Parts: sequence; C-alpha cells; structure tokens
Amino acid sequence: MGEEAFDIVVVGGGHAGCEAALAAARLGARTALVTLRADTIAQMSCNPAIGGLAKGQIVREVDALGGVMARAADATAIQYRLLNRSKGPAVRSPRAQCDRGAYARAMQEFLRQQRRLAILEDEVTDILVRGGRAAGVACASGRRLAARAVVLTTGTFLRGILHVGERMWSGGRIGEPAAEGLSASLERLGLCLGRLKTGTPPRIDGRTLDYARLAEQPGDPEPVRFSFGAGGPPETAALAPASPPWVPCWLTATTPEVHALVRANLDRAPMYTGQIRSVGPRYCPSLEAKIVRFAHRTSHQVFLEPEGRGTHVVY
Repeated sequence: MGEEAFDIVVVGGGHAGCEAALAAARLGARTALVTLRADTIAQMSCNPAIGGLAKGQIVREVDALGGVMARAADATAIQYRLLNRSKGPAVRSPRAQCDRGAYARAMQEFLRQQRRLAILEDEVTDILVRGGRAAGVACASGRRLAARAVVLTTGTFLRGILHVGERMWSGGRIGEPAAEGLSASLERLGLCLGRLKTGTPPRIDGRTLDYARLAEQPGDPEPVRFSFGAGGPPETAALAPASPPWVPCWLTATTPEVHALVRANLDRAPMYTGQIRSVGPRYCPSLEAKIVRFAHRTSHQVFLEPEGRGTHVVY
C-alpha cells in the first residue's frame, strides 16, 4: 500500500483530537484524523456533561480560540447550571448536561463539513521517524501516512486496561481495543508510559427509578451558554442552540446499609486488592474510596444524570 501525504496527522477522535484536527485544517494544513471507529468520534465515555468547575472556563477559552466544543454543547444541552453563582465572576463556572448521542453527532458533523480534513478509520501502530523527527505514522491496515507533524490525542487507549470488579482485560474503553502497537512504538522511541486511573459507574434504566423518593435538581431557567456566538468559518453550518423544556437531574444518597455492603466486599475491589496501582483524579473518588476515606460519614450524595432526551439511560 502506498504512502499518503498530509501536513498533520491527528491520532484519536476524542475531545482533544476533534479540536486539534479542526484547528489544523482551518489553518490550511491538509489534515488526517485517524480513529478506530468514526461512529464513536467525540463519544462522551464518562458522564454526559460539558464544563463544570475550572472545566467550564477552559471550554470558553477553546471557544474564544475558534474551537467548536462550546457550540456543540450549546446545541445539544438538556440542562444548564452556573456553578459558584454566589461568588465572583472569575470563578463562576458554566456546566451543561448534554444529550450524549446528539453531542457526538454534532461534533462529527463539524468534522465532516471541514475542508482539508480527512477522517480515516484505522489503528496507528507505529510512529515513523526521519532525521530525529516524527515523519508520519504506520497503520494496522498497512497504510502509511506521511506528515510534517503527528499529534497524539489517544486518551485512555495507550496500553489501556479495563477493570470491572475482579475482572480485568486490555481495552481503550468498553467495547474497543487498547492501542498496544502505538504504545510499543513510543517506548521504542525512548518515551516512558505512565498510567492514570479513571472510573465510570454502570448506567441504570431510568424506568426503574422511584422518582417520588428523589430530590429534583432542575437547571437554571435562564441558561448561561458556553459559546460567545455562532462565529466560525463560513463552511461550518451554524447549530441552533438547544431550547426548553430542560431535563432535570436527580439526587439521592447512600445509606449505612450500602456502606456496610461496600466494606464487606473491599476484598473484591481492584483499588484495594492491588489490582489497580495507578493515580486517580483528586476530586472524583470512587464510591468505595469515599467510604474508606470518610469512614465517619453515614451517607454520600449520588447524582443521577439523564443521558439524553430520547433515552431511558441514566448516568
């Protein structure tokens, strides 16, 4: 298979990969976005929300620089909340609950409309190097892509390991393989791979919830949106901002019985068996970590977040 020539190759189609590919193409670079599956580009693998404390500011900064995350979020939001509203403007943080499927479709449409941007379904297995510089990539299909620069936005896929209770297996996220070849290529180039940990809970069927026993968490009636305006280059179609009716989230709490059940099964939890040794996020501990670290607490809040308007799935 012959070598295809690009200016920029972006590896990975998550939030960062989408923005990197669009930015490169808009600057006039012939760009390739390589992803394992085009239909999972911009998939919200964790909770279906954009923004929040600190993150909301970053989304707006990306918007000010010409990125599209803010516009995709505004087009697919099902609820907005402005956090830290009682504090000064500098620390107020917009957050949107989004329709998980609609957000991915909106971002994919931005990519499809962008000139000079090719979306390639393949697995990058090797970084090509010439004269001490990245010169392109080799793919599992045998395809070779020459490039002046390679941008890695691989997220959780570099030698990723999935854990569900006592089970563990190789994977980038549920249902998709890890990037083993690319990981080995980076190590051959002398780069060390570390390991971070992130967790996501099982989803539940909203039809099984007793909403009468939950506390409703409505959004703001007058939403503070992310984007400063439609803007963008002329080839990008404007997305209409989402509109009411807004969809509420819900709040419940754990009980002492739940805490006792978790403690009785810590010997099966990978974070406490030594199965997981990597570093997790500081401000997003798992339930078992909260029960261990805050043993004096008899209850912890549990937020229930709908994943969209046309689905019963709840995060």
